[in-house]
Amino acid sequence: MRAFTSLAGHILGSHPRINGYYEMHISYADAHALDRQVERFLESHAFKANSRYLFDKLLHNDYVVSPERLSPVKVKILIALMRPEHTLKSIVHLFAQKEVEDPYASPIEAANYYIARVQALADFSRTARCPYCYYDAELFQRAPEKLLRALSDWLELDSPLSERYRVFDHTGKSRMGDSSERIHRGAIDRMPTDYAHIAIPRDVLQRATEAYEECRRQIARHAADSLVQD
Repeated sequence: MRAFTSLAGHILGSHPRINGYYEMHISYADAHALDRQVERFLESHAFKANSRYLFDKLLHNDYVVSPERLSPVKVKILIALMRPEHTLKSIVHLFAQKEVEDPYASPIEAANYYIARVQALADFSRTARCPYCYYDAELFQRAPEKLLRALSDWLELDSPLSERYRVFDHTGKSRMGDSSERIHRGAIDRMPTDYAHIAIPRDVLQRATEAYEECRRQIARHAADSLVQD
């Protein structure tokens, strides 16, 4: 969560070979989940002619994926992490705007979520039988050309992914991904968001940073391909 996943979905979903761009809130524990994914997508959309993929993103530990149980469908997995300081501030900022008080508006609860999530992804990396590609999410702003070229290769696309993307019917809607105005711009915004008004306690940030660094090492080490910041 808050690691440019909506941006990634829009860039991927704008490619002629890829359907879908938002979070479907499905677990992929068996092949029946793929039928549910298709049904949910077709409620609002139609498949593109000659398309190859149906995209989904899993942001929370409530949703699992077991690639070995999805056979014979070919699964291409991307895993991304973002450093904790910016991510935690973004989570706190987002949930502080809710009309009803939300636990994630607290830096401590945001950090607990973040740590549990990166640890779950590290656990997946150690046990997954399906190859995956790892990338540092910051590359969307710092080196998008390099990142998009690598993702295009990993997905075996016949044309490259673009920094420009479509704005779709569900863009910005609640529970579909990023609800900020930035996602409506239709292109990567390389200007970092300033969360200077939000403070993360030093001990909380240190705990999250230690989890990030250890889990990132594990995930990158087990990846079939990885793209990290220099």
